[in-house]
Amino acid sequence: MLKKILVLLAMLYAAASFAAVDVNKASAAELDGLKGIGPVMSKRIIDERKKGDFKNWGDLISRVKGIGEGSAAKLSSEGMTVKGEEFKATKAEKKAEKKAAAEEKKESKAEKKEEKKEAKAEKKEEKSAAKESRKEEKKEDKAAAAAKPAASAKK
Repeated sequence: MLKKILVLLAMLYAAASFAAVDVNKASAAELDGLKGIGPVMSKRIIDERKKGDFKNWGDLISRVKGIGEGSAAKLSSEGMTVKGEEFKATKAEKKAEKKAAAEEKKESKAEKKEEKKEAKAEKKEEKSAAKESRKEEKKEDKAAAAAKPAASAKK
């Protein structure tokens, strides 16, 4: 029975170690355990935290050199929180994402339009070549027809 309790406690401890790490409460070792944070970054975070707890992600980003919105999003996905909150993209970042998506859509539309234009030109060119070929055949037929009576008239 005691072994089962110890195993259960060990499993709970292991699960807790993979849980979220609050930047205002975490030790240097816990911060180092996050992918993307090394000893230098954890020291910067702890030094800034000594001046006062971080109020939110914006406060963390503005106070800690080397953490921007991109790295904040990555750290949040690794399990880091500020006062229990995950990083949420700012309005500017969301706007930039929408703008990029719109640009991509616009480029895709332009590419499709260009492909249609090229296909249309190719089709027109094929029609023109076929028409020219028919004209040549008619000329050859006329020449052959004109040559036959002349040959029979000589006899």
